[in-house]
Amino acid sequence: MDSLERARRVLSIEISELKRLSLRLDGSFVAAVKILREAVEQRGKIVVLGVGKSGHIGEKIAATLTSTGAPSVVLDSLNALHGDLGVVSEGDVILTLSYSGETEELIRILPSLARFNVRKIALTGNTSSTLAKASDVVLDVSVSQEACPHNLAPTSSTTTMLALGDALAMVLLEERGFTREDFARFHPAGQLGRSLLLRVSDIMRSGDQAAIVSASATVVDVLKELTARRAGAALVVDEAGLLKGIFTHGDFARHFPTDPAIGARPVGEVMTVNPVTIRADKLAAEVLLVLEQHRIDDLVVTDADGKPLGVVDSQDLSRLKIL
Repeated sequence: MDSLERARRVLSIEISELKRLSLRLDGSFVAAVKILREAVEQRGKIVVLGVGKSGHIGEKIAATLTSTGAPSVVLDSLNALHGDLGVVSEGDVILTLSYSGETEELIRILPSLARFNVRKIALTGNTSSTLAKASDVVLDVSVSQEACPHNLAPTSSTTTMLALGDALAMVLLEERGFTREDFARFHPAGQLGRSLLLRVSDIMRSGDQAAIVSASATVVDVLKELTARRAGAALVVDEAGLLKGIFTHGDFARHFPTDPAIGARPVGEVMTVNPVTIRADKLAAEVLLVLEQHRIDDLVVTDADGKPLGVVDSQDLSRLKIL
């Protein structure tokens, strides 16, 4: 067997075990989701316990649950009996991972947990184990074969634990009506957070950064205004402050060859009328679509009454990581 064949053998074994896990799901899974949902809705949390490789999987499951609105913490089994049980509160759910169900560090904690009003869910490969008997719900993650060629290193077993943890988190997410917007709230620094939380008003140039001029201002004065504000476009307004048009460096470049005296003309005579606009309360992600559809570099931002508030410069999008 070469390296690729060995790799495919590992994946094939683990895929096979995942299929077995899928077919084995039953009412116990439904009961586990119900317990988790009730705890979260009653402002309880999920306390995850595991040792060794199972502990690493538990950390990932806890992170996934927390990031999808189900508060979870990892309890260090080695320190649990030395004060760390203080993280456990009445109404919490204990999610314990142990393939054998006989892990000594976990078994020693069970009597202490029995003193709390908590419900316990076990992910184990041994449904007759001490852990299983002490739990309210048992989820069977047993495998017929590890992907290890010696059938020793936890591979298939940890994969099934991880996948089952994902299934719990995702089903719980759906049943609680957790939305993309909710997800973004917990991931404000990620791409999804930026696309779902940022509004046009958050990324536009406004105030001293925006060039807003009257239609009677000369082109020369407008160019000076653009230079002073390092802007690529000026918003042209009427006496009431409503938008009349936009004037860009591109507009100047197009008019100058046929009208060298353009600098003395009122900007209202050479501006682009009816410019493309977007409301300030729209999602920032919508800016990309508008710019692409109209093939423009500057987008006017207005309020509900059509009054210009600022401008979005396409050059800012990469800096803000909107692109």
